[in-house]
Amino acid sequence: MIEIMEERKEPDLSTEEKKVSEECMDQNTDPQMKEAEEAREAAAEETKAEEETVEAPEKAEEKSEEKSEEKSEEKSEEEAAHDGEEAEKESEDAGEEPDMLFGNRKLKKELEKKDELIKEQNDKYLRLMAEFDNYRKRTEKEKSGMYAMGAKDVVEKILPVVDNFERGFSLVAEEDAEDPFTEGMQKIYKQLMTTLTDLGVTPIEAVGKEFDPNLHNAVMHVEDESVGENIVVQEFQKGYMYKDSVVRHSMVQVAN
Repeated sequence: MIEIMEERKEPDLSTEEKKVSEECMDQNTDPQMKEAEEAREAAAEETKAEEETVEAPEKAEEKSEEKSEEKSEEKSEEEAAHDGEEAEKESEDAGEEPDMLFGNRKLKKELEKKDELIKEQNDKYLRLMAEFDNYRKRTEKEKSGMYAMGAKDVVEKILPVVDNFERGFSLVAEEDAEDPFTEGMQKIYKQLMTTLTDLGVTPIEAVGKEFDPNLHNAVMHVEDESVGENIVVQEFQKGYMYKDSVVRHSMVQVAN
C-alpha cells in the first residue's frame, strides 16, 4: 500500500516538461529579435510623434479657424441683431413719422376750419351788431321824428290860442291893466308860454333881423332908406320853432 501511495505522489512528467520547455524557451530567446522588436516600437513611436507634430499645427489652425469662424458668426449674429433693431427702429420711425405728419396735417386742417368758423361767426356777429346799431339809431331817429311831428302838430294847434292871448292883451287899455281879470289872463298866458318853453318851443326873432326864407315868410315889401337892405321892419304874426325845426314861419314885412 505504501508503494502504491508513493507511486501516486510521483509528479506528472508531462507538466514538468512543459515548465522546463517554457523556461528554456525564455532563456533561449534570441536577443536580436528583442532588439528588432524594440527598434520597431521606437520607429513606430517616432512616426507617431512626427504625425502628432504634423497634425498639431493643422489642429491649431483648424481650432483658430473654428474660433475665428465662431467669432465671425457671433459678430455676424450681433450685427444682424443690431441691423434688425435698427431696421425695426427705422420702420417704427417710418411708421410713426407718417402718422405724426398725417396727425399734424389733420390737426392743422381742423384748426384752420375752426379759425375760419370763428372768423365767419365773428363777421356775422359784427354785422349783426352793426345792423342792430343802425336799427337802433334808425328807430330812435324815427321815434324822435314821430315825437317831433306829434309835438309840432300839438304846438301848431296851441299857437292860435297864444295868438289870441296876445291880441287880447294888445287891446287892453292902460287903466284896465291892473284889472283882476286882466291879471289872471296874463298869469295863464305866462304859464302857457313857460310850458311851451319847457317843451322846446321858442319864438323866432324877426324885427330888425335880416330876412331868412327858412324862418320868415315875407308878405309885404316897403322902401325905407333908414334901414338896411333885406331887413325885417314889421311882424304880423309871430313864428315859433320846436327845437331845431320850424313849427310856424314868421309873417313879416321886409324893407328895400
